[in-house]
Amino acid sequence: MTDVRHLEQTIEAGRILPVVVLHDAAAADGLADALLAGGLRSVEVTFRTDAAADAIRAMARRPELLVGAGTVTRVEQVDQAVEAGATFLVSPGFSPKVVARAQKLQVPIFPGIATGTEIQMALDVGLTTVKFFPAEQLGGAPMVKALSAPFANVRFIPTGGVTTANLAGYLGLPSVLAVGGTWMVAPDLLAAQDWAEVTARTAAALKEAAAC
Repeated sequence: MTDVRHLEQTIEAGRILPVVVLHDAAAADGLADALLAGGLRSVEVTFRTDAAADAIRAMARRPELLVGAGTVTRVEQVDQAVEAGATFLVSPGFSPKVVARAQKLQVPIFPGIATGTEIQMALDVGLTTVKFFPAEQLGGAPMVKALSAPFANVRFIPTGGVTTANLAGYLGLPSVLAVGGTWMVAPDLLAAQDWAEVTARTAAALKEAAAC
């Protein structure tokens, strides 16, 4: 069973959760090293490719790195992610079946929400941290601020369209635990295995986030 409070504190400490789409699990070790060298201690590996489970398994061998599984949309993916060593799950929307399976396995899950109705669904099953997705398309930081008013005890992880240009707008909100981002793990960097640039962008992102 994962300590949810410790998990959220680790994610909040960096303020940025890199969202990784990895097509080759052989690159997982290099990526993990690059993120750790840049100062990050948490990462979300999405179930958008066949390499996801093996990549999670490789990265999860590092006790200093919290590895989560993202784009979890089916119950069987919950089982695959947990078996691979994922310590938390993230979904793009709210699936009662996916959430129920995660809770049965006692693995923290951050379901995606877009409306107040979905936030209430999360609260009904005891969840108070959610992913706001796709953030920019749904109104960005102003929308997160608006949703925070009636749901004062909810923490958000806005993801989707978050960049260095709008980072401060999100992280300036007390209700934002962290933001999900891809610019430090961009597809071209992963394809080229340019770990030095991943480390550089990660370090720069953390420095910028700390200043927000």
